[in-house]
Amino acid sequence: DIELPEVHSIRPSILHPLHTTRSQDFLGLDYTQSAGLLHDTNYGDSVIIGIIDSGIWPESPSFKDDGLGPLPSKWKGKCLAGQAFGSNQCNRKIIGARWYDKHLNPDNLKGQYKSARDADGHGTHVASTAAGVLVPNVSFHGLAVGYARGAAPRARLAVYKACWGSPPSCDTAAVLQAFDDAIHDGVDVLSLSIGAPGLEYPASLQAVKNGISVIFSAGNEGPAPRTVKNASPWAMSVASATIDRAFPTVITLSDSTSSFVGQSLFYDTDDKIDNWYEVYQSSCLFGTPETSNVTLAVGKIVLCNSPNSVSLISPTIQPVWNILLAVNALKEAGAKGIIFAAYAFDILDVVESCGSMPCVLVDFEVAQQIKQSADENTALVVKVAAAQTWIGGEVLAPKISAFSSRGPSPLYPEFLKPDIAAPGSNILAAVQDSYKFMSGTSMACPHVSGVVALLKALHPDWSPAIIKSALVTTASNEKYGVPILADGLPQKIADPFDYGGGFIDPNRAVDPGLAYDVDPNDYTLLLDCISAANSSCEFEPINMNLPSIAIPNLKEPTTVLRTVTNVGQADAVYKAVVKSPPGMKISVEPSVLQFSQSKKKQSFKVIFSMTRKFQGGYLFGSLAWYDGGTHYVRIPIAVRPIVSDNYADL
Repeated sequence: DIELPEVHSIRPSILHPLHTTRSQDFLGLDYTQSAGLLHDTNYGDSVIIGIIDSGIWPESPSFKDDGLGPLPSKWKGKCLAGQAFGSNQCNRKIIGARWYDKHLNPDNLKGQYKSARDADGHGTHVASTAAGVLVPNVSFHGLAVGYARGAAPRARLAVYKACWGSPPSCDTAAVLQAFDDAIHDGVDVLSLSIGAPGLEYPASLQAVKNGISVIFSAGNEGPAPRTVKNASPWAMSVASATIDRAFPTVITLSDSTSSFVGQSLFYDTDDKIDNWYEVYQSSCLFGTPETSNVTLAVGKIVLCNSPNSVSLISPTIQPVWNILLAVNALKEAGAKGIIFAAYAFDILDVVESCGSMPCVLVDFEVAQQIKQSADENTALVVKVAAAQTWIGGEVLAPKISAFSSRGPSPLYPEFLKPDIAAPGSNILAAVQDSYKFMSGTSMACPHVSGVVALLKALHPDWSPAIIKSALVTTASNEKYGVPILADGLPQKIADPFDYGGGFIDPNRAVDPGLAYDVDPNDYTLLLDCISAANSSCEFEPINMNLPSIAIPNLKEPTTVLRTVTNVGQADAVYKAVVKSPPGMKISVEPSVLQFSQSKKKQSFKVIFSMTRKFQGGYLFGSLAWYDGGTHYVRIPIAVRPIVSDNYADL
C-alpha cells in the first residue's frame, strides 16, 4: 500500500447544501477614516480571498478593478473560459476563476452555466460581501440606501465554482479539487459558505498547513442545539447575527387610533399604500391538509396567524418554506397583502418576492391584537404603509439570528463551536446585475473572511491559528452595555454555543495582546486519533491550544493545558480573570504571566472541579488575561458536569 501523509481517508462523494450596505459600518470598518484597519491595510490590497461557491457574475459593479494595481506576484492561478464566461472577464479584482462539473448529476446542471458564471447569485453575494469594491447609491427599491462594499474592498478574488443547481449544492469531489487548486494558486484566505458533515475537513487542514485561513459558515439549522456544522478546530465556524438596521412598517386599523409595527421590504410603487383592505384570517398552511381557501383572499390583506404553523418544521420558529409557499399562493390568488405572525424576524429576504405587495412580519402579540380586532369587528379594514429604513442605536443589535446553528458540536464536542458571530441577517449585496437581501450564516462567513484578509495584510507573519485567536479573544459580548441576545423561543442572553467568543470586533483584533497559536501537527494527531490510525493515541483533544475550552463530561477534577504567545509589547504582565460556571471552581496556575523580549511564550494550567456533584446541561464561563490596560484576552468556557457516563441530563 502507498501511504500519503496528506491523505487521511477516502470517502464517497456526496452533495452539501449552501449556507451569505450597512454591515461593514456596523463592524467599525469606516471607509472614510484616514487611520484604522482599512486605511492601514490599504483596504486589503494584495491579499487573495478564494471563494468556493456557486461562481460569480463578473459584470457586477462590485467587481470593477478601477485603481487596483497589478496582480500579486505570488498568484499562480488561472482564469478558465467556459459558457458565457471568457478568460478576459477576469481582471485585477477577479484574478482567477475555475469550475468543476465532472461527475455531477445532469439534473444539477440544468439552467446552469458550464463556466464560473453564477446562475444562482449566492456566490456573487458572498464574494461581494467579502471583497466587493465601493459602489454608491445601492438600495433595494429605495430601502437601505448607501454604499455597497466588502469587508476588504481592495482584496483580490479567486473564484472556485464547486456548487451547482437551484438551490445550489456542493459536491464533495468538486470541493476537494477546489481546495487543491486554491492551495496551488496561492490564495491567502478560503471562504466557504457551505454545510458539510466533516468530509472535506482533511482538505481544509491541508490549506491551513499551507498558511491559508479557512472560514466556514456554521449552518442554518438553529436555534436547536447540536446543529453547528463545519466544526473542525483548525478552521473558523461563523454564526449569524443581526445588524443595527430595521425596516419598520406601520399597520393601521380602521377601528383604532393606534398603529402596529412590523417589518417588511414593502416599497411604494403606486397609490396602494393609501388604500384600505378587508382582513381575511388564514392558517396559511399551504401544501398541507390544512390548506386555506385562497379564493377568499382575493382583494384582501391576509392575516397568517396559525399557532400550528410553528411546529411544522421546528418547535421554535416560523418555517421559512411555509412563508414562501404562502407568498406564492396568496400573490397568485390576488391577495392585496399578507401579515405574518412569525418569530423569525431576522429573515426578511423570504418576503422579498412579494415585490410591491406588502408582506409584513409581526410578532405573535401584535398578530393576536389584530386578530382580536378582526374578530370583534367584521367591518374592519387595514392599510399598510411603505417600509422605512432605521439605522443606529435605536435598533437593538447585534442579536444572534434565530436560524443560526448552535453548539455543541456532535462531531467534536471537545471543541467549542461556533467560533464567532458576524452579520448575516438581511445583508444587501450583489447578485447578477442588481443587489438583493440574503440571510444566513452564508452571509456571515464572508464578513469574517474579509476581516481575516485585512488582518493578514497587517500581520503577514500571523498563522491562521493566531488570526483566529485574535478574533475570538477580542470579540464582544455586549453592545451599549446590554448583553448580546440570541433569537429563538424564548429569546435569551447569548452563550458561547450561540456565538463562540462573541460578535466580531475587527479593530480590537488588530492588537489582541496575547494569542493562542497551534502547531499544525497537533491537528494531524487529532485526525489520526479519530481515524484510529494510531491505536496507542494519547492525544487529549481538550489540550489542543485553542482560544476556548469545552469539557463535555466533567466528572472528576480536570486539568486543561494552554500556552499563550505575546504578540504585543515585549515587556508585559497579565493577570488571570476567571468567571467560573455556577457550581464549579476554576483555578489558574500560574495566575500571573510575565513576558519579556526573551520570553514570548508562557504556559499555564486551568483546573476545573465541581463544588458539588450534579448531572446537568452545559454551563458557561470565561477566562481572560488582563494587562491592566487595553488588552483583555478572553476565551469562552463550556462545561457539562456529569455524575455518571450512563445518566442522561437531569
